[in-house]
Amino acid sequence: MARQCEVCGKKVQMGNRVETRGKAKYLGGVGTKITGITRRKFVPNLQKVHVTLPNGQNTTLRVCTQCIRSGRVRKTVKTKPFDVSKA
Repeated sequence: MARQCEVCGKKVQMGNRVETRGKAKYLGGVGTKITGITRRKFVPNLQKVHVTLPNGQNTTLRVCTQCIRSGRVRKTVKTKPFDVSKA
């Protein structure tokens, strides 16, 4: 499962890179022309995140940023190393 989100399954997709030249008509030019189309990869933005699973276990997962922002994963709560009580 390289380059794939372990939560939603998002992975690399193929697409086109379109290269244009010229000035747009609304800017006073004669219009833009397509001079080249090549294949490219759309790679998901994966991050390694410490996650608490529903059963209470803490693990590290490769998760896309969309899953992190939407709240599909719950990050582990980092506890303080020590507690200074006021006495």
